[in-house]
Amino acid sequence: MTVIDANRMHEIETRYPEYFHRSFRQRFGGLMILIATLLYSLYAVWFFDLPKLFAEAHWERIGIYLSQWVSYDVQPEFRIGDDGLIDIRYPRFSPLGDNPHPDWLVNNPDGSITVSISGTNRSVTVSKSETIVTAHGISVPVEVSSGAPKVVGPVPGWMTVYDDNVLADLGFAGNVSISVDRVKIRKRFIGWANFIFDTQSSFFDKPVGEVVGLIVSGPRIKPDQSNLSLAFDDIWNNSEWQHGDVWTKLFQTIVMAFLGTLLGSLTAFPLAFLAARNITPNRLLNQILKRFFDFLRSVDMLIWALFLTRAFGPGPLAGSGAIFLTETGTLGKLYSEGLENIDNKPREGIKSTGAQTVLVHRYGIMPQIVPVFVSQTLYQWESNVRGATIIGAVGAGGIGLKLWEAMRTNANWENVAYMVILILIVVFIFDAASNALRHRLMGTKAH
Repeated sequence: MTVIDANRMHEIETRYPEYFHRSFRQRFGGLMILIATLLYSLYAVWFFDLPKLFAEAHWERIGIYLSQWVSYDVQPEFRIGDDGLIDIRYPRFSPLGDNPHPDWLVNNPDGSITVSISGTNRSVTVSKSETIVTAHGISVPVEVSSGAPKVVGPVPGWMTVYDDNVLADLGFAGNVSISVDRVKIRKRFIGWANFIFDTQSSFFDKPVGEVVGLIVSGPRIKPDQSNLSLAFDDIWNNSEWQHGDVWTKLFQTIVMAFLGTLLGSLTAFPLAFLAARNITPNRLLNQILKRFFDFLRSVDMLIWALFLTRAFGPGPLAGSGAIFLTETGTLGKLYSEGLENIDNKPREGIKSTGAQTVLVHRYGIMPQIVPVFVSQTLYQWESNVRGATIIGAVGAGGIGLKLWEAMRTNANWENVAYMVILILIVVFIFDAASNALRHRLMGTKAH
């Protein structure tokens, strides 16, 4: 064990004072940051009134919307006539088509109709005098022969009785609404109904093997058109999913992002040379251009889109213009700062040979900045693919407007899911492509 005397200790303290005589900030800085973070968190909880917000939030809607993203429902309605006959009706645009005969609906010998909601565990039997709902291991009869529907026996928790209606909630499988003269059933299915062919298509409701056979070697359904061409037209013009319109709008979004980023980079590139202090030694011009860049990028892309849609009307031109203005400011700032941070030695060496200014820029500056500029531009292009979707919602064209229209109906959530998945795929592809190009230009390996 080594013993350090007082003189040696004093010598060490003198040589390394930062370890023995630490300031207040050094000693308590970490604790102060922790306390400040805690106080700010408490303030945020109070400012946003988070307890009340969480208590009053409609959390059940999350499950409802998510279920509608991956499912669809069929809504048969059973009308009980005065003669006791039961008339079955479907909505006008039913996923089952104009003349449905589903196998989950059975006509019984006694005139009643049984609908299987979910296997054998959940079913509804409709007759002229009563409706029997079977769920959760019990069967609950509801009499419909009197002035108002009446539940026979105790009312289970999943059933609600109103003055003229009884509602049975069967969970994800659907629900049943029972009144005196009609029974409405909502039966839910996993999947996307009629995603390939809609109910008006000649290939609707045909097995896959039969469709393939018709397309490959079957007789023509329409004499003046091949079955392959007819199938493509039916898919592209699917009235329920609108594949053609969705893909056209998606392509518009990609073009908007590409065109806006390209024009912004081409405009920002020469302006950046004038804004860089070490390239253009004119302080007034430097400051004017830098403030111009600040102005363009301080106005959000969404605001530019709103301005341009008022000026040119809704469409992709307004979206491309909004991206162009924003990217001119953003890339102009990035380019000018990149130019101000270059190594001046190559530039000075070429200038000392008496070369013209254009050649000095070409051989003394461009080799240093091109990889960085291209990398920054690719990143902005990738980001603008996402941004173009947002500005489309305000009328700037592209799939964003289509997505907003589907969300506004509050009923076409499966269409919303379809478009969101397409957007995600496009973003992933462009992200991977831009990353690969950036790493190739920078001479690094992608991870």
